[in-house]
Formats: sequence, structure tokens, C-alpha cells
Amino acid sequence: MDLNTIESVLAPRGREALPPWRPGDAWLAGGTWLFSEPQPQLARLVDLAGLGWAPHAISAAGLELAATCTIAALERLDLPADWAARPLVGQCCRALLGSFKVWNAATVGGNLCLALPAGPMIALACALDGTGLIWTPEGAERRLPVLDLVLGPRATALRPGEVLRRIDLPAEALRRRSAFRRISLSPNGRSGALLIGTRDGAGAFALTVTAATRRPLQVRFAAVPDAPALEDALAAIPEDIWHDDVHGAPDWRRHVTGLLAAEIRDELAGEGA
Repeated sequence: MDLNTIESVLAPRGREALPPWRPGDAWLAGGTWLFSEPQPQLARLVDLAGLGWAPHAISAAGLELAATCTIAALERLDLPADWAARPLVGQCCRALLGSFKVWNAATVGGNLCLALPAGPMIALACALDGTGLIWTPEGAERRLPVLDLVLGPRATALRPGEVLRRIDLPAEALRRRSAFRRISLSPNGRSGALLIGTRDGAGAFALTVTAATRRPLQVRFAAVPDAPALEDALAAIPEDIWHDDVHGAPDWRRHVTGLLAAEIRDELAGEGA
């Protein structure tokens, strides 16, 4: 879609060339959402592609993903064999339903910063203890867990002029066993609930709930909980946190979250036996 209010597009080649932020600005990464509907509030785009960030890096510390890494590039990654949670990468990429054109343009950072409840990169990063590296307008950096970065639909903890530079996934989290569940109202519909469970070598269990809730939530246990304990943890989620839109009513999302969580608990309990 043409954005007919845009007066200029900047393509900085380094951090020092980033312009001072002003009302009407927007960062441009893949642009798959930005160009999908009118943006009358915008007057200037700042294209991050020219900064030339390497899309990803694998090291002993874990996986670094540039905010501009595309979904296609992430899905093609050949991850270390001892990273037991590596299937989550493909599972979450495929949860972003779109054509090959979308996959080759949409970015990890864009999915996080758009902060839609169904964003599968949000689920991936939260389940694997992802941390965002953020550039501030003053030239400094700060780090924030992705669980705290996404506040609700289209709302993040980013301040005006801040740039999400990178997402770091620690190797310790990538070595955990994992279980993935997703459901939607139609075969090719947007996620109504997307849950990820993980279990580390010491037996600690974590369940990450996304899509069904307005923001990502996580419950943790020192060991795989029994069914009543898990049910109690989910029952404690406030009513106003359950998301409500055309892709699912809150009562349905709450119900299927309980079913999928039980499946994840059983799967990870079985692996630990």
C-alpha cells in the first residue's frame, strides 16, 4: 500500500547517522505490517536495513538475532545438535502464516515491536528467556527481557526514539527440552493460543502463554507440577488479560489454554520419566 503522507525516507549507514526522533517518525524494517494499511500519523520513515546488521550469530553463549533478521533467515538456521529446544525455531516461524514473500521480508524485531498477541517471535523469545538489546537516543544501551518488553496489543516498553537492536537467546535455555502447542479457529487462521513448555536438566518447568493473552505470561515451577497446581496457576490469570478479538473470545482462549497446557505438562513429564 502506498503511504501518501510520507515526506521522506532516510537510510542511515551507521548508528551515528540515525536522526533525532520526532513525532511522525517510524522505524522501517521489513515493512510487512507498515505497508499493509494506511498510516496517516506518519511523515518520515527511517530504514534500518542500511545499518547492515548480520542477521544472526551462534556462539557458546547462545543465539544472537538482529532485529532485522527475517523469518526466512531464522527458519533456515542450522543450530547445534545439543540445543534440544531448536525445533521451537521452526515451529514458531511456521506459526507466522504468510507467503514466501512475507517470510523473506518480515523481521524478528518487527514481530516483537508490533506486539500483537499472536506474534510467534514473542512466544519464541519469551520461552527461551530472550533479552532485547535496545539502543537509546542518547547513544547508550539498555537490556530488557522480552517478557517485560511486550506490554499488550501494539504496546511495548520502548521509549520514543529507541531501537531494538538485537535479541539474545541464552544457550542454557536452548538446551532445554520443549513442547509446543498452537490452536486457531480455522486451519489457516491467526493463533488463538500459542503455548510453549520447557524443562531444564534439573527438572525445572516453565510454561509460556501467548496469543490467548493480551501480553505474554509465564509460570515457573521447580519441577513439573501436578495437574491441579498447573490449573491453579492458570486460574490466577486475571480476567482482563485474556484477549478478545475476531480470532477468539476470552472464554474460549482460557479453555483451550488449559487443555494445551495439560498436554504440554504430560509431554514434558513423560520425557523426564
